[in-house]
Amino acid sequence: MDPIAAIRHFNHGREPERLQLKYQRMRADPFAFFRGSCHLFYAQLPPGLPAAPLAWACGDLHLENFGSYKGDTRLVYFDLNDFDEAALAPASWDLLRFLASLRLGLSSLGLAAGDAEPLSEGFLSAYAAALAEGKAYWIETETAQGLIADLLGRLAGRKRAAHLNSRSSGEGLQRRLKLDGKKVLPVTEAQRADVQALMQQFAKTQAKPAFFELLDVARRVAGTGSLGLTRYVLLVAGKGGPDGQYLLDLKQAMPSALHALSPATQPAWGDEAQRVVALQRRLQAVPVAFLHPLLFKQQAFVLRALQPTEDRVSLHAAQLKTGELAMLVANLGQLLAWAQLRSAGRQGSATADALIEFGQARPQWQPALLKAAADCAEQALRDAEQFNQAYDQGAFSHA
Repeated sequence: MDPIAAIRHFNHGREPERLQLKYQRMRADPFAFFRGSCHLFYAQLPPGLPAAPLAWACGDLHLENFGSYKGDTRLVYFDLNDFDEAALAPASWDLLRFLASLRLGLSSLGLAAGDAEPLSEGFLSAYAAALAEGKAYWIETETAQGLIADLLGRLAGRKRAAHLNSRSSGEGLQRRLKLDGKKVLPVTEAQRADVQALMQQFAKTQAKPAFFELLDVARRVAGTGSLGLTRYVLLVAGKGGPDGQYLLDLKQAMPSALHALSPATQPAWGDEAQRVVALQRRLQAVPVAFLHPLLFKQQAFVLRALQPTEDRVSLHAAQLKTGELAMLVANLGQLLAWAQLRSAGRQGSATADALIEFGQARPQWQPALLKAAADCAEQALRDAEQFNQAYDQGAFSHA
């Protein structure tokens, strides 16, 4: 496979300004490249993967696709939080992508490559034990430790006024978004009018239409893989008053990179947003607030509460205490197992009994999976090197 041609083909038609930013981020380091090229990962899966039951998969499981958020209960949770690529797949595929991301992410943590093996084994051990138990739990605020406790505590303690003031100015219905030219970009008048019409139509379907009165809209820059897709941050009236406004995220939904590998096993979704929303509701212990599929200008979009990037796991060596990374990785393994159990037996996914049996059989499939993850990481490094060379030679300057 020619990775350069595949990347250009996959990203064709995306908004040039934010697509250039995506390529810049992918050039930064192999882990960023990995996050921005999920389609390459699945197009080059190594042969001989161990057999695994079908499960509902996040599809793009990596170190930074976990985070804290407020659910539709308005309580704080920590869970998987990106479902753009979610699909039905062998239970091992999420494991494989996560393990490869762990190997690629260690260099950004200032850790040695040799640390990958014990961390990978700890992840698989925690995943298999949680799966074998057969009960889907979630991480409680009161019992969370380390980095997860920090994220949950920070979100639980965040004041609405401070949160709004960091991203908007003014008060009440006079609030407007702050445009910083980096994460928040201006819209055209036509774009503003289109989003205004969408939200007016959506509000009519809700119990409290005035809550969704649009005060302002801007283009949003967030993530890596989805950069270049149409995405907005919305400021809505919310509960009114000086600090009662809410920030929402409106993001274009595209087909999953996993779909082409097993199209016959996938359910017939109404559109891609319905797939993303249905599987996010199915896999998360409690779904993120305001989660809805919308049809906008004949394209599928997902509406949800805005999740600031600072609420996601962000791995920097300075943040990590002794043993904290191992604890975090083990927790992430548990979260994946619980998500698979929570969604077991739905629309073609394996039953909980089959998943339990898979967890109990870890000694049989772990060595092959660890070897495959190492191979995937090496392939990603080779692809990243080719991409870097092409990028430096200007191959993506007019993409």
